[in-house]
Amino acid sequence: MNLDDFDFDLPEALIATRPMRPRGDARLLVTEGDAMRDLHVRDLPDLFRPGDLLVLNDTRVIPARLHGARHRQTGQGPVSAKVEVTLLSPAAAGGWMALVKPLRKLREGETVVFSDRLSAEVAQITEGQARLVFNLSGSDFDAALAEAGEMPLPPYIEALRKPDAADREDYQPVFARNPGAVAAPTASLHFDDGLLDRIRARGVDLTHVTLHVGAGTFLPVKVEDVTTHRMHAEWGEVTPAAAARINATRAAGGRVIAVGTTALRLIESAASPDGIVRPWQGDTDIFIYPGYRFRVTDALMTNFHLPKSTLLMLVSALMGRERMRGVYDHAITTGYRFFSYGDASLLIP
Repeated sequence: MNLDDFDFDLPEALIATRPMRPRGDARLLVTEGDAMRDLHVRDLPDLFRPGDLLVLNDTRVIPARLHGARHRQTGQGPVSAKVEVTLLSPAAAGGWMALVKPLRKLREGETVVFSDRLSAEVAQITEGQARLVFNLSGSDFDAALAEAGEMPLPPYIEALRKPDAADREDYQPVFARNPGAVAAPTASLHFDDGLLDRIRARGVDLTHVTLHVGAGTFLPVKVEDVTTHRMHAEWGEVTPAAAARINATRAAGGRVIAVGTTALRLIESAASPDGIVRPWQGDTDIFIYPGYRFRVTDALMTNFHLPKSTLLMLVSALMGRERMRGVYDHAITTGYRFFSYGDASLLIP
């Protein structure tokens, strides 16, 4: 499989820079086998069956984008300069790994000040990233980060506009509860409390897993042979309760429907070859591309993804590459909105 097999031309006008309001008004392209239907997210309860299970990612996006100034002493006196920091993930050695602009002028040992309350020491610079050790921890760090940080919008949105106060709510699932993501599980952004209540009333069960989505989700695939691509690792957890619900649904003949590629990747990571999901915690770098044999996932709700992305490869693995090419051709021709704030698809093999 070559990278060009997953390429397509997308008009810039179809890149969504704001979500639909209310959330359920987003369009929904339902593909079941070879049949396609144009609906809306608010129609979801009618598409599910009693006994189905929705698997939702309850990670919470942190305001991981910070603007500050670096400070250090030189022979000519103190030097300071502006920097932009995007937190990536907690570092095993302590602190946070981060992208810093400009990184080339950063020096180990200097201090970056973000606000009156929040600062960090540059502990290490390695492989294009910096390890920052903050002056606060725990709830004090969370509070200071909430004051100083911005929501880390994807680069294709930031190229068109800057983050603002509305993104604090828009770029966060209503059921988010475990802080740690630096990118949203975007299929989850389509749900509000009213829609979730209607889904439950249909007899559909809900369970939550946690996958802290990293900035690596936006990294392009650079190898021509896609099977040689190495995925970024992300931390996730499937609790004993979530594993039990998934297994009980399958045993009773219900469908396991992943909401978002993040939820799908996590439950597939936690599943054994015989389709039994066990409690699981740790980093996953699972890469799903055509030829993958799905263990527990019966259907997927997801947004429309970037050309040449691992997420487009994942949906092609679920539905077939040619079928997904037809789905995307239809979405572009009929004006579906793409990417994180865009419309959704429901994919049923």
